[in-house]
Amino acid sequence: MLQVSAGPDHSWSVNFTPHGITVDDQPFDWDLVDLGEGRYHLLYQGRSYAAELLEVDAASKTVRLKLDGQRFELQAKDRFDLLLDKLGMSQAASNKINEVKAPMPGLIVDIRVQPGQAVQKGEPLLVLEAMKMENILKSPGDGVVSGVKVGLRDNVQKGQVLIQFA
Repeated sequence: MLQVSAGPDHSWSVNFTPHGITVDDQPFDWDLVDLGEGRYHLLYQGRSYAAELLEVDAASKTVRLKLDGQRFELQAKDRFDLLLDKLGMSQAASNKINEVKAPMPGLIVDIRVQPGQAVQKGEPLLVLEAMKMENILKSPGDGVVSGVKVGLRDNVQKGQVLIQFA
């Protein structure tokens, strides 16, 4: 079960069953044709729609699409998100970030930020080489870099603070 919302005033309960999809406990009968490159033709209740998938962000469970020329942003919540909401813990994941630590021992091969720089969630911060693989460490949230605690070619240990945020 998913709860899908398009803003605070529009929300639907979506269930996937062996017999198809239901929206607010009603069968959702539609015909969808993939036209390629993120474009689709949708037939629903005798009406034709042109749909284009603009962006899917799996981490935030957000989908941006265009339906008959209008842009929509849909936010999905699964049963775990709904449970966190019920327990009053829905903001736990969006707390202010303070630092980024090394997830494993390795060698710093690139630093892409500097103190004072504003970063957004998912933006690359630095590259850590470990076990002959380059790992791009990204910002876990929006913030401003207050300090870079490592230098280029530094060896780091697991759990070592690499970047601090204001």
